[in-house]
Amino acid sequence: MDKFLEFSSNHPLLVLALLVSFFVAVFSELRRKASGLINIDAVAAVKLINGDAVVVDIRSADGFSRGHIVGARNIPSDELDAKLPLLEPHKSRPVVVVCDAGVTSNKAVSMLRQAGFESVYGLKGGMTGWSQEGLPVVTGKKTRSKSAKQKPGKKKQA
Repeated sequence: MDKFLEFSSNHPLLVLALLVSFFVAVFSELRRKASGLINIDAVAAVKLINGDAVVVDIRSADGFSRGHIVGARNIPSDELDAKLPLLEPHKSRPVVVVCDAGVTSNKAVSMLRQAGFESVYGLKGGMTGWSQEGLPVVTGKKTRSKSAKQKPGKKKQA
């Protein structure tokens, strides 16, 4: 204890900086938890998705077509309020909100929580973080397979 007091008296600015950073970290974490914003990493998101979570991609249609999570629904952030009724049937299921870098999803998470959704999470790092983890990404628009395009009973001509 004597060494700690001696260090503190010799380096008051370092001790002050340590205390300030500690209190800032605690305060920001408490504020985040109080507001209900919960960001999850890609591994936790995969667990939720495998457990029947709904993925809402709030990026533009262009960003969505460049690459998105399998089964994600594209509702751009500026249209989310108007298209909220599309998500109403999924209020009791977990919802994972995805944006480009994990920053703009916080607003959508707050909006969905205020609308009565029970468990809404933002994807930490967004699609950038998802891709960096090497997780699967669907690109382009969904197309039916060749066999589904072919009418039953008709053979494909060579």
